[in-house]
Amino acid sequence: MSCYPGKLYLSKEVDNPFKMKVIKALQKKQSQWMCMRCGNDNPIKFGQIPKNNLPADSLIYCRNCLIMGRMDEETDLYYLEAQELKKCKEDFLKWAFQLKAGQMKGSKAVMNAIQKREELLLWSVAGSGKTEMTFAGIEWALQQGLRVCLCSPRVDVCIELFPRLKEVFPTVKITCLYGDSDQSFQGEQFVIATTHQLIKFYQYFDVVLVDEVDAFPYAQDPYLEYAVKKAAKDHSAHIYITATPSPEWQRRCSKGEMKHVKIPARYHQYKLPEPRTCWIGNWSKCLARRKIPTKLVKWLSEIQRKRQRALIFFPEIKVMEEMREIMQTEGYEKFSTVHSGDKKRKEKVEALRNFEIEFLLTTTILERGVTFENVQVAVFGAEGPIFTEAALVQIAGRAGRKIEYPTGDVCFFHYGITKQIRQAIRHVQMMNRLGRQEGLLREGE
Repeated sequence: MSCYPGKLYLSKEVDNPFKMKVIKALQKKQSQWMCMRCGNDNPIKFGQIPKNNLPADSLIYCRNCLIMGRMDEETDLYYLEAQELKKCKEDFLKWAFQLKAGQMKGSKAVMNAIQKREELLLWSVAGSGKTEMTFAGIEWALQQGLRVCLCSPRVDVCIELFPRLKEVFPTVKITCLYGDSDQSFQGEQFVIATTHQLIKFYQYFDVVLVDEVDAFPYAQDPYLEYAVKKAAKDHSAHIYITATPSPEWQRRCSKGEMKHVKIPARYHQYKLPEPRTCWIGNWSKCLARRKIPTKLVKWLSEIQRKRQRALIFFPEIKVMEEMREIMQTEGYEKFSTVHSGDKKRKEKVEALRNFEIEFLLTTTILERGVTFENVQVAVFGAEGPIFTEAALVQIAGRAGRKIEYPTGDVCFFHYGITKQIRQAIRHVQMMNRLGRQEGLLREGE
């Protein structure tokens, strides 16, 4: 089989290992084992197996990444060192859009971080055009012969980004890697990938941009952070992109411990839709009686009257399915449900985009990474623990994203206002206030 620079291979995947560099899959750091593939150094996540079927002799192996094939202390990993690429002056970026003031601020910060090989947090509100802020920096990197990776923890984000980047970088070979992707890595200079896919890479990229860095599972999985860093060269640029940094990152930014740029306004310069709250009582009992809360019925009717579309978020699949059954009984026809395990997820998202359905009932799988025109947003059971400040801010960010429809209703239907709901509303209000202070909003906004 063909081997490409930048990826780690097992001996069975290599035709001529003598031409390749080799590292031990498991290495001992002081007195503790570490898996070089996944970054595991937790003693609990290592096991022992008999060596050569001799119980008295054993091999240490990593249980953390066992699903990808066993890594033990005798396993070798092979790789080809990535050679420098030639510089060129080709204009890779084919894009006529003019960046707005806020976007220019973000674009310059990204460019500076890439040129200096630094870390940067691009903290920019949902719908501000964060991806567009990276275009100039990506083009400069490609012209310098640098290898670029734009990755995200969310498959949906990668799927959405791929056609957009192919369109604006039409002459650049780009591959998109995720679990069910029909593409494969063949030494491309520009790679779009889920963060999980980077476990297979080693010291290849000069520039790594992590979109939705706070999203599940990246923010909760230190092994994915290790995978991203392992995939990059020692002297590389790391751009972290999100509208909702973790509280710890926000604290570090406020103390000057983390280099960041904050963009508080959208590209169309209208303010962010500020969420409102609506008490609907004990909605669980209401559903048990096979009824839709009256206030939600009125909200749905208003959407239909205005011939709009809506995303309705639910705290659990079970609750969403209960609502689906009741809506069917009540005569609603043009709606659908979607969750992470839904094989028709992409088709249902397109159905909402194409006005084939009025309502799309969803879990938090669509809280980020998707854009709809003129969509209204509701959160049902907003007091649920899954609806953190970050999740609610991201959900609110689905409304008003397009310049043709820059406003939208965001309603948190609840049985009690939580701290997370209050913080999410304050977060949106803070960004609108900063947008006004910096002159990034239209007059009257």
